[in-house]
Amino acid sequence: MSWFESFILGLVQGLTEFLPISSSAHLRLTAAFAGWNDPGPAFTAITQIGTELAVLIYFRKDIVNIVSAWFRSLFSKEWRGNHDAQMGWLVIVGSLPIGVLGLTLQDAIEGPFRDLRLIATTLVVMGVVLGFADRRAARDETGGRHRVANQRKTLQELSIRDGLIFGVCQAMALVPGVSRSGATISGGLLMGYTREAAARYSFLLAVPAVLASGAFELKDASEGHTEWGPTIFATVIAFVVGYVVIAWFMKFISSKSFMPFVIYRILLGIALFALVGFGVLSAHAAESAG
Repeated sequence: MSWFESFILGLVQGLTEFLPISSSAHLRLTAAFAGWNDPGPAFTAITQIGTELAVLIYFRKDIVNIVSAWFRSLFSKEWRGNHDAQMGWLVIVGSLPIGVLGLTLQDAIEGPFRDLRLIATTLVVMGVVLGFADRRAARDETGGRHRVANQRKTLQELSIRDGLIFGVCQAMALVPGVSRSGATISGGLLMGYTREAAARYSFLLAVPAVLASGAFELKDASEGHTEWGPTIFATVIAFVVGYVVIAWFMKFISSKSFMPFVIYRILLGIALFALVGFGVLSAHAAESAG
């Protein structure tokens, strides 16, 4: 991998990790369109550490409060009813599905799941799901001519059941094209949460999953032939760009619809189907990880 490739891929990772359009799909497609080797799941997992560091910094107050309250709740009954302490347990519970499925489906993640036809399918299908969830949320928030607005749930109302459902949605993002934020935010909106609540929990839920995945890949990569210079460079780029994107996205969702992302996903998926169908692009283009 050249330094230019690592710069572009780090930029793509930072730009797409927190938007509901799938960073893993865009890394895969960038390599395929450019004629480069597929960066592979190890590169994706390691560069995601950079974007998750951006989450840790952006949500540092929330995370410090959650971790502190959670530890105190282990030794003091008075803290067990604290919302931050409960959120700590809910993040743990929500992380279980992706932990189990990530280990179970590791071979598929590194092989069949990277087929461009599957990526095209997940881009379109999850685009439709996100669009439906977004319209439903908008209808609840604004009401209508003959109905009143419905009050949507906040993170204060998050339950173990809902945390597990969020976790299952996050686990779906093991398939490139689904999008971690897209799946979890869609799940949250369908369960009746506000856009901001769904996005905030989505970002918090991603921290242990991504850091664990990155650590796991770091262990394997140290035994392989990873090009550490370009990979670390891409991770730094992803961190800087990712922080800017988080700040923008949290402001965007407070007043805007997800429909631009829905349209983009569907158009990209259709275009990808066409390119593969007409033989312009192989379904396994750039499949060999570099």
